[in-house]
This record gives sequence, structure tokens and C-alpha cells, in this order.
Amino acid sequence: MKILFYGAKDYDQQFFDKLAPQYPGVSIKFIEANIYEETASLAKGYDGICAFVNGDLGAPVIEELNRQGVRLILMRCAGYNNVDLDTAAKYGIKVLRVPGYSPEAVAEHAMALVLTANRHTHKAYIKCRENNFALNGLMGVNLYQKTAGIVGTGKIGLAMARICRGFGMKVIAYDLFPNKELDFLEYVSLDELFRRSDLISLHCPLTEETHHLINEESIAKMKDGVILVNTSRGGLIRTDDLIAGIRDHKFFAVGLDVYEEETDFVYEDMSERILQSSTIQRLLSFPNVAMTSHQGFFTEEALTNIAETTLQNAVAFRDGKELKNEVLG
Repeated sequence: MKILFYGAKDYDQQFFDKLAPQYPGVSIKFIEANIYEETASLAKGYDGICAFVNGDLGAPVIEELNRQGVRLILMRCAGYNNVDLDTAAKYGIKVLRVPGYSPEAVAEHAMALVLTANRHTHKAYIKCRENNFALNGLMGVNLYQKTAGIVGTGKIGLAMARICRGFGMKVIAYDLFPNKELDFLEYVSLDELFRRSDLISLHCPLTEETHHLINEESIAKMKDGVILVNTSRGGLIRTDDLIAGIRDHKFFAVGLDVYEEETDFVYEDMSERILQSSTIQRLLSFPNVAMTSHQGFFTEEALTNIAETTLQNAVAFRDGKELKNEVLG
């Protein structure tokens, strides 16, 4: 079983190399180049490829993978909105993912963004390094006894809900498929969640229905001074509408680990380049916005689980066993 890993970083290789001896017969080749139409031909001679959330697995790429004889696409992540599942199914290429690697890792990062943006910790750190100990511009608000609105109550959303509850917040939630067994949160409609929440945290997948879930109309329904955090997918928020809302002082604070423009440069050092689009710079210019580079998953525990599940997926495919983590179109 030969697998080509696209867009591999040092930390990917570290965790996969550590576990690979437990899966004899699985041969892995790591390359730094990400997968897109021009690099798909590198998969010639491999049984499968492995990609991450920032890979291009649209129809042209999958067609090229098929020409190269690839039969398996391993996603070392939970999301798969960047995969053309219909084209994969057309050519009989299986798509497997890692549905749950560490819900707590992402939820804890979401709360870290809330606290950073709310209490301006990122600004305070820089000020103190410059021997500026004034408190101007650093005032925040208490989370205690406020209302947290969780959009999506999968494993990550539930982990965030528990954290918010631990902060003494009232927790409300919206999900297309409510978990009736939960007794520490209240399910409400999406409109009611927008209307009542002091903190809104997004934990739903990116689909046609959820694309630009946060837009001018939904922002207008929110409380003035709401805190918004997104650690799910950038496409859940229409960025131009978010920027307009920030300028209109609708948001007290915004925390973003994902954003619409991240695909081309996420996980890359762009410090020496001039970015062609100004959207990211516009967001970073606001004093109440805290941004990170899609690192919610980035803990030792999560990377271990990702490597383990990905290798298990590969072996299950090779051995003709049940594909528990298969993604169907």
C-alpha cells in the first residue's frame, strides 16, 4: 500500500513516522507540494493520496488522480468540502476522513480566541513588551451569566458548550438534529439564537445550506455588542458583511481561526510577500479582532489521533474491511 502525502509539514511527518511501524505494509512518501491540478500527476504509481483541508480536490484534480491509477483519497482532517465527491464516486475512488480527532482541541482554541479578542490579550502582550502598561483600549466584558449560542452540536460544539457552561454562561444551541439527551443546554431556532446570544460560536460543517450563514441579514438580528467566534470553516461567514458589521460597532469582539481567503496561504509563511487581496489586512486592522491560522486542531493529542485514524483508514481499504469513515456523495 503506497500513499503520497501532499502538503506535508515537519509535524505531519513526525506523528505519522512515529505510528507507521504499527502498520506494516503501508509505505508513505511525504512531499511539501500541495495537491492541485498541476501536481496531481505526481501520484502516478501510488495506491492512494493523503490531503488536508487546504488541498484542491475538485473535479479536474480527481480526474487526473484517476488517470494515474489512484483508488483512495485520505483526508487527514474532518472536513471534506474541498472534495468533489460526485467525481470521486464516478471513478470509484474512495474518500475517507478523520471524523473526530480531538473535539476539545478545537473547542479550547475557540474559547482562547473569545478570551483574547474580548480582553485584548494580544494587544496587551505587545504593549507590555514595549514597556507600555497603560490600560487604555483593553477593557473587556464578563462572560459569567451571559448567554452563549452554539451553532452545531456535534462533538466540537458540545465541547464548546461544556466550556461555556464552566464559565457560568447560559447555553443555547441550534442544530438540524438536536440531541434530546442533553440537559445543560436549550435548543432554539437559529433566529432566536442570533437574537439572544451574547457569544456566538460556529461549529457546523460548510454546506450549500450553511454557506454565508453569517451575513448582513443574520448580523442585523444579533445583539449589539455580540462576540462572534469561528473555528469551523471560513465560508460560513460572508466576510464583507462581517467587516461592515465591525465598522458599525455591531460586534464587541471577533475571533477567527478560519476565513474565506485562507486556502492559498494557510500554513505558509507569507511574511515576506505582499498579499494580493486586502480582506485579511482589513480584518487585522480592527482592534477587536483576533485571528489565528487554522490552528484549532494543533495539539499533540489531536495530531496523534489524526495519524492513527488515517493509517487505520488506509489499512481498512487495503484489507477490504468496513470503511467506517468513508465519505459518500
